[in-house]
Amino acid sequence: MNPVMFKIFGFAIRWYSVLILAGAVIGVYILKKEARRFNINWDFIFNLSFWTIIFGILGARIYYVIFRWSQYESSLLDIFKIWEGGLAIHGGIIAGAITVYVYCKKAKANTLKIIDMALPSVMIAQAIGRWGNFFNSEAYGRVTTLTHLENIYVPKFVIDGMFIEGAYHHPTFLYESIWCLLGFIILLIVRRNKYIKVGTITGIYLMWYSVGRFFIETLRTDSLMLGGFRVAQIVSIILFIVGAFLVIRGKRQGKFENLYNSDKDNNIRF
Repeated sequence: MNPVMFKIFGFAIRWYSVLILAGAVIGVYILKKEARRFNINWDFIFNLSFWTIIFGILGARIYYVIFRWSQYESSLLDIFKIWEGGLAIHGGIIAGAITVYVYCKKAKANTLKIIDMALPSVMIAQAIGRWGNFFNSEAYGRVTTLTHLENIYVPKFVIDGMFIEGAYHHPTFLYESIWCLLGFIILLIVRRNKYIKVGTITGIYLMWYSVGRFFIETLRTDSLMLGGFRVAQIVSIILFIVGAFLVIRGKRQGKFENLYNSDKDNNIRF
């Protein structure tokens, strides 16, 4: 695949960057609509989104570089070439969560509720951003057959793009993109439940994404490794446990206690 979308005055505009940006813009738009439902000031959402995206990308890159240090130690300038790929979503999630926590604490906002509000946006951004891996010919899976890809109804243009180094590969980017799109739809439905608790949406997100990523990772050929273990699978197990705790905690609360769809004590109107 050609990673370059087009050129302007000799400067290459890459699909990877454009798709990540598109995912971020669409995500912020969806978050803005949800914030409006609770009469939350746009300035708060815009500033929070801006810093979370910035630090999320930095966190995703730092996380990736740490586990691929041997690839960069002899060429440190390559660390800054994020347009060539090399962003680890788990690093982005961790850095983004820390940013939201710090920002919400400073603003005296309900941190967990804001994260609940933002995660559907994160999920759709992930679904869109994964296509950047396709154009960069990265994040693909192990060798498979043309027949298998056709039997599972992979689009022809994707199959063609997965013919790499003389063999067909699993389009793991596509599997994860579809999984995230389904998760996005589920989160939109769940958050309309009148009695959903603050933190439950976050819990479902962590559980849903972690299950999908754990199994998709078994097909990947470029996994970040820690010893003989795939880092993404270790982190997925941890995040799944955290998500399960949040969901169970919500189930144990009273029917009218700590409701997500209540605007009481939001503490985020400025």
